[in-house]
Amino acid sequence: MIKKILLGLLVVFIALQFFQINKKPIEFDASQDFFTTVEAPEDLKMLIRDACYDCHSHETTYPWYASIQPVGWWLKDHIDHGKGELNFSEWTTYPARKAGHKLEECYEEVEEKHMPLKPYLITHSEARMTDEQRAAVVAWFKERYENFGKE
Repeated sequence: MIKKILLGLLVVFIALQFFQINKKPIEFDASQDFFTTVEAPEDLKMLIRDACYDCHSHETTYPWYASIQPVGWWLKDHIDHGKGELNFSEWTTYPARKAGHKLEECYEEVEEKHMPLKPYLITHSEARMTDEQRAAVVAWFKERYENFGKE
């Protein structure tokens, strides 16, 4: 009986692999990207790209395990949700009030260590921040927020 159940589960698992997520890059207008309109030191820019852009831009790089279902479905849903909350690739399309609020959320989420998400850090060591790096990112986003609309 156990062999039949395990065989059935294996068949279902194999069948799931035929329903892959769409991992094709999304075409977007690079002139709308956050860093085309906001100046940042190169090291900070790279840190933000490494820690944020996989889930919060159209520049997602899917890991190998995104091809294993149902893990890929979970990742795709998570990434779609992240882009729905904040998409750096569409920054210039945000109305001023929304953009200001997104800047505030950026420093708050990083400061409170809600971002980057801990599960993401397990497989993306480049997104890990030291306390000093986290403080620099928070201070930079906070300064952008406080000066938003004055620049």
